[in-house]
Amino acid sequence: MSHHQFNYLTGFGNEHQTEALPGALPQGQFSPQRCPYDLYAEQLSSTAFTAPRSANRRTWTYRIRPSVAQAANYRPLSLPLLETAPIATSTPPDPMRWDPLPMPTKATSFIEGLVTIAVNGSAESQHGLAIHYYRANRSMNSQLFNCADGELLLVPQLGELQLDTELGQLSLAAGEIAVIPRGIKFRVQLLGAEARGYLCENYGAALELPERGPVGANGYANDRDFLYPTAWFEDVESEHQLITKFCGLCYHSKLSYSPFDVVAWTGNSAPYKYDLARFNVINTVSFDHPDPSIFTVLTSPSETNGWANLDFVIFPPRWMVAENSFRPPWYHRNVMSEFMGLIEGSYDAKQHGFSPGGMSLHNCMTPHGPEAEVFAKASTMDLAPQRYQDTMAFMFESRYVIKPTTTALHATERQLNYANCWQNIEKLFKDSQ
Repeated sequence: MSHHQFNYLTGFGNEHQTEALPGALPQGQFSPQRCPYDLYAEQLSSTAFTAPRSANRRTWTYRIRPSVAQAANYRPLSLPLLETAPIATSTPPDPMRWDPLPMPTKATSFIEGLVTIAVNGSAESQHGLAIHYYRANRSMNSQLFNCADGELLLVPQLGELQLDTELGQLSLAAGEIAVIPRGIKFRVQLLGAEARGYLCENYGAALELPERGPVGANGYANDRDFLYPTAWFEDVESEHQLITKFCGLCYHSKLSYSPFDVVAWTGNSAPYKYDLARFNVINTVSFDHPDPSIFTVLTSPSETNGWANLDFVIFPPRWMVAENSFRPPWYHRNVMSEFMGLIEGSYDAKQHGFSPGGMSLHNCMTPHGPEAEVFAKASTMDLAPQRYQDTMAFMFESRYVIKPTTTALHATERQLNYANCWQNIEKLFKDSQ
């Protein structure tokens, strides 16, 4: 695919408005008797009509055909590696880690290459999440996908993508993320030979920016750095395959035209992207390793305040200056469950075995922390200011236990000896100072 100019609107959750043809967007009302260009008005509601204004998300679209014209004759589609919560597998309390999954050897699109690694909660009761891994070496082209079970958070690790969506186009490279709201149709086109990364399907409340609390008005991710697409449409009469994920199963139908036919839209529920390099890191300037919650980019709240359905947390390049402190993450047991991935470089608590494209899982109350070599080094190192450079790790954290799928538990990439990295931790205790 050839690169082209992408134009964006700025501001997280703003009431955006955009039109691909002049005058296509009605003014002063949403549903006039006749829309400009004889388009159809259609509203997409990502929250209940009666959700508080501050949390309400909806978008009005003006399109060549309404989506209802695309809704007939769904047939089951088998994607056996794509799974949905709840699942019936047993979940051992072991710490787990995986090497990067290999690229496919045959032609495989984004949707064909998805494999589910872990899930929790329930898609039908709209809480919890699924963590998928994507691998692709061809564009989706006439394949289209929409997910009614949750919004999708894409975290690329390798390769550049073009996301064509009903509301416009986004480019996406490693070091950036994108979110596609529940139910929005899209396709993934490759801007290179192959692509790989992580995909989190959020069954719960839509992702939002976390509160800054005592940090104040600035810091963390800034609203202005979130980019939304401008209106773009195809008026194409050719066969397309629409794949819909609904209640954990996939279905497909044939369309005789492209449903990317939204000529104008206005609202605050739309796909968006964010460059992780723009995250304003807050860190200690005195002592002790801070809680990773200060690295939260986006959060999906649960009904219990402060216990997230999903937190998306990053560990980006930053300075560490903690005095008289053990600087890596401390040994820890957590009621929250932690799934980590690595986009580039290395992670400061691990020296070996955690590669870009790899994954780890430390579930509720499963102990974890630095391996023996890291502990020995960090306990004796010179505590000069230190720059963590050329690194980007991330974490999907959830209040619900994250259950690996049978596919992930038995994958050849699973490091069955992972827990051995702590077995050579020695007794250092002395009964006198």
